[in-house]
Amino acid sequence: MLLDQQSPPVLSASETPHSNFIPIGKTETKFALHYDESSPPIKLLQTFNYFGQSYSQIYVNDNRHLTFDAPLSNYTPQQFPMNGTRDIIAPFWADLDNRDNGNIYYVQNTSGSLVQQVTQDINRYFPGLNFQANWIFIATWHEVAYYPKSGTQTTLQAVLTTNGHYSFVLMNYGSIASTSKSGGYDTISSSHHFTIPGSFSTNATGPNSTFRLGSNVNVPGQWAFRVDHGSIDCNFSGKNTNSRSDDGSSPAISLPRTFSYFGQSYSQIYVCYSTT
Repeated sequence: MLLDQQSPPVLSASETPHSNFIPIGKTETKFALHYDESSPPIKLLQTFNYFGQSYSQIYVNDNRHLTFDAPLSNYTPQQFPMNGTRDIIAPFWADLDNRDNGNIYYVQNTSGSLVQQVTQDINRYFPGLNFQANWIFIATWHEVAYYPKSGTQTTLQAVLTTNGHYSFVLMNYGSIASTSKSGGYDTISSSHHFTIPGSFSTNATGPNSTFRLGSNVNVPGQWAFRVDHGSIDCNFSGKNTNSRSDDGSSPAISLPRTFSYFGQSYSQIYVCYSTT
């Protein structure tokens, strides 16, 4: 296992299809991984609470998933819920090979411009929490090809953040070459899980990819989830989905027409989880 400390190329907004990508620059660690390998255990600068489990380390796996307890070399995408024995964050589970195409990077920060950028995103998507990130972890799979084909480069990011109380995951999607794969997250015994709409379908990838064009926060190519606690998330077949949490609500939803409610005119609405 090798860690390559060379400076990776900077991805600006113009080089990625959506401005939601966090630019990667000279502070990132670059992995020189072999096929189906994983990073060494990465010690986290801040404990991350993932649906009630507290983790102080993480593994970045070649096949576009993150695990906490041990590395994972499984290249066959699984459907969630798996009802398994491990927690996993899998923005795009596919059989990948970065030996000839692409690179894998990670960075974690406790302050600075990237922390503020993620803080702003979370407050925009989850208003009312007054969230201030004190830690972020960003894993980027940059132009990594599917095994065994060249010319199938795909780019995506997973962003983890917390303030010590609330925890969130952002999944950012760039170019996704054609294949039929899955994305989402799962937990031990699948008490919490979510599958990106279109997974395992012909709509998952290519120019009209539901990963790249879809969103649960009205930002094409970005999905946001609160993961410190919550209710069971399921596969979704509608137009938009929001990661639900106990006593939480959706982001502000702009209405295409003003709605008059007993003399009050409203141009936005919130969908709340609580029913009482």
